Amino acid sequence: MRDSTMEHAGHYDPAGLLDAMEARLMLSSDAQLARLLELQPPLISKIRHRHLPVGAAFLIRLHEASGMTIADMRTLLGDRRTRFRIGTRDSSIGRAH
Repeated sequence: MRDSTMEHAGHYDPAGLLDAMEARLMLSSDAQLARLLELQPPLISKIRHRHLPVGAAFLIRLHEASGMTIADMRTLLGDRRTRFRIGTRDSSIGRAH
């Protein structure tokens, strides 16, 4: 079973997000995008082919490079959720110290 963060109601499209970013930034390849974001090219490939989810840090880097809002990027990505949960695997999250 795939994690729900990897496919949002069948509309999850990381390739669409990457293609839109490359067009907006006037780049012609994933390698150029990787260089701009200071990432290794295989990371972009893994995201494009759904082997890695698009995470918050990646969206922030895209935002900083493009000026596009996170909300707009999530729409391009196919994320239609209106609410988000913060993971609680780390026992220190959400607890008063």
